Amino acid sequence: MTGGLQRVASTILLVGVSFLLTALILWGSGYRVGDIFSGVIQGSMTATGAATSSIRWAIPLLLIGMGVVIGFRAGFFNIGGQGQFYVGACCALAVSLRWSDGPAPLVVLCGTLAAVVAGLAWSLLPGYLRVRFGTDEVLTTLMMSFIGALVLQYLTAGPLRNPSGTGQTAASERIPEAFRITDGSGVSATVLLLVGGVAVLVWLLLERTRFGLAMTLVGRNPTMARWQGVDVRRVGLVNFALSGALAGLAGAVELYGPAGRLVTGFSPEVGFTAVVVALVGLLSVGGTVVAAVFFGGLQSAILFLPIVTDLPPPALVLLHGMVAFLVTVKFRAVRLRRAGPASEAPTG
Repeated sequence: MTGGLQRVASTILLVGVSFLLTALILWGSGYRVGDIFSGVIQGSMTATGAATSSIRWAIPLLLIGMGVVIGFRAGFFNIGGQGQFYVGACCALAVSLRWSDGPAPLVVLCGTLAAVVAGLAWSLLPGYLRVRFGTDEVLTTLMMSFIGALVLQYLTAGPLRNPSGTGQTAASERIPEAFRITDGSGVSATVLLLVGGVAVLVWLLLERTRFGLAMTLVGRNPTMARWQGVDVRRVGLVNFALSGALAGLAGAVELYGPAGRLVTGFSPEVGFTAVVVALVGLLSVGGTVVAAVFFGGLQSAILFLPIVTDLPPPALVLLHGMVAFLVTVKFRAVRLRRAGPASEAPTG
C-alpha cells in the first residue's frame, strides 16, 4: 500500500473509531444508538432537503478549511478562522446596509471584497507577529477570534442593530432581498460555482506554482528553504493573508446566502470545525472537499435529530470532538516522527 493510501486508510479508520466510541458513550448513557444513527443518515442524506442542507453547511467549512490547508502547508497554524469569518461578514453587512440603494451586483461585489480584505487584515496581524517576533500564532489567532466575536456582538447590538427587533437576540437589519445570492437553503448555482472556482484556484496555487512549492519547502524545513533562497517571512505573510481572505469570503457568502442578516454568535463552531475538516482531508484540497461534505452532513444531522430522537443536539457534537482529538493526535505524532525539530513552524 502506498503512503497516500495508507494515510487515507488510517484517517478513515480514525473516523470509524470515533463513531464507535461515540456510539458506546451514547449507549452507556441510555440512548438507542440504532435510532440515533438512523436519524443521522436521514438528517444528512435521505430526508427531504437533507442533502441540500449538508451542502449548505459544507460551504463555509470548505472555504475556511482551504485556508487552513494553505496555512498548515507552510507550517503556520492559523486557527483563527472563526474571527476572520465574523469580521468578514460584518464588513460585508456594513457595506450592504450603507449602500442599500445601490445596484445589487456592484454592492454584493464590493461587500464581498470588503469581507475578503477584512479577513485578510484580521489574519495578517498575528501573521506579522509570528514572522517578525516569533509569537505563537496558535495563541494570537485564537485570541483574535474571541475579539472578532466581540466585534460581531458590538455591531449587532449597537450600530448595525435592527431597531424593530424583539430584543431577545441581538441581530442586525436584513440586507435587501436583491443582494441575496441564494434563498434560505444557502445553495445556488452561483455559490457552487464560486466555491468550486476557489477550490480549483487553491489547488493550482498549491500544486502547480512556484509559490506553492515554496510553501511546501518552508513547511517541511524552513532552514533548508532559506538556503534555497526562499523568503520565509514573505511566504508567511502571504500565507496568513490568503487563509484570512478565504475565511472572510466565507463570511460574505454566509451573509449574502442563507443568513441575510447577522445574529450575535451565529455559526459559533464553523471556524474551529474547519481545522478538523482540513486535517481529516489530509491537508489536500480534494480531501478537504470530501471532509467538508462529511462534516456538513453531520451538522445537518445535528439539526434534524431532535425531530426523530430524544437526543439533545449538543450530544452529537461529541462525535466532532472525538474526531478532532484522534486526528489531531495522529497529525502531531506524524510531524514529530518525520522531522523532529525541523518540523517546527518557521520563525522568520
